[in-house]
Amino acid sequence: MARALAIAILFATPLAAQDFFTLKGHGGPIMDIAVSPAGQIATASFDNSVGLWDQHDPIWLEGHAAAVNAVAFRAEDFVVSAGDDFQAWLWSARAREGRQIVSHTAKVMDVALAPDGMTIATASWDSTIGLTTIDTRNDVALSNWQIVGRKLTGHRSGVNAVAFSQDGETLYSASMDGTIRSWQSFGSQPTSNVIVKHGFGVNELIVNQAAGWLAYGAVDGGTRIIDLTTGEEIADFTLERRPILAMAFDPVGKQLAVGDGEGFIMLVNTERMEITHDFRAARQGPIWALAFSPDGQNIHAGGIEDIVYSWPVATMTEHGPMTGKQRSFLADPETLSNGERQFKRKCSICHTLEAGSARKAGPSLHALFGRKAGTVSDYVYSDTLDRSEIIWSAETINALFDLGPDHFIPGTKMPMQRIVKQADRDDLIDYLRTQTVQGED
Repeated sequence: MARALAIAILFATPLAAQDFFTLKGHGGPIMDIAVSPAGQIATASFDNSVGLWDQHDPIWLEGHAAAVNAVAFRAEDFVVSAGDDFQAWLWSARAREGRQIVSHTAKVMDVALAPDGMTIATASWDSTIGLTTIDTRNDVALSNWQIVGRKLTGHRSGVNAVAFSQDGETLYSASMDGTIRSWQSFGSQPTSNVIVKHGFGVNELIVNQAAGWLAYGAVDGGTRIIDLTTGEEIADFTLERRPILAMAFDPVGKQLAVGDGEGFIMLVNTERMEITHDFRAARQGPIWALAFSPDGQNIHAGGIEDIVYSWPVATMTEHGPMTGKQRSFLADPETLSNGERQFKRKCSICHTLEAGSARKAGPSLHALFGRKAGTVSDYVYSDTLDRSEIIWSAETINALFDLGPDHFIPGTKMPMQRIVKQADRDDLIDYLRTQTVQGED
């Protein structure tokens, strides 16, 4: 079903590169960033939304029922997104609508578009690659487009990343099984070959067919560039940091950007095959998202904060790293009571204590005690909670974290986590009592 965008636009205005800037508005961590040829920025967030940025003002594309992990442009006014709800969506700014185009049976971690824009590949933790072909039939309305999809199988574990060659003849995929595969003739009888056996899960890949190389980043921190034809290693940029969580390539300046779990962005000159920058971009938390401006002069990045940062490459160290100050869940745990510490670790990324859900991935906890589950007016719940008879109390909150959301509320989109110790659950409940406006308990 098509879903209208909340705010209508035709084309948004790109932000100027070469200046340091931030983009604020998401309600959760930034999971991916895409940039159109004209400089338009799209963002994917843990808050279940895609942001399309007109200067510093966001236009929200709403449709996903869980965190959005990946986003990519198809031409200037179409965006593809994929997320934890097992789905990929195609969005049109011109027609002001979105449409689900792919359904997997596990999280979708990445999307890639063939050069013709008509074929979309999706990487899923169900160990398959979705291959979706779009037939527009010269019709603007997405609801009238013909969508044909199928799945490629071959990996033994979840697929984390996909990328097409620049001629569209080959698709590359990276998996938790530690391999990278190349797929040929995927329009009819697909064949695949293992071109990398890394041993640890591979999270990211970049293909540069013109230069004849493929770069990849892995769970163990492995950061390597290999020859596309022979599979031989060209360069190894592995440092003592893990895992590698983001990669981006600037074809103008021949720069490769690598983001890791310790908050660093490393820049590599791929002509000289040498590291040119190694910048601590986040004081706390990982770098999950990277993208260059079209001219390569800025690097856009996102992580555990709900803010996108953009540094001019030439002067990035002059502006300093992500501050972390605005995010309550990044507070020093030694300064917190145990109840507040449990809240910040388990709840605060998805929930606010104030009235209003504030673009968070979960509903506001304001007036939590005595409230029926599924009744916050500004939040879209799963069908499970829409029909729930649960009343939030000390007993039900305790059961939620004792059993885990997946057992206490089967079918919920709440992340699967537990608080094992009774004392920690009690302290969390006491903290929530003091921080929320309470109803009847």
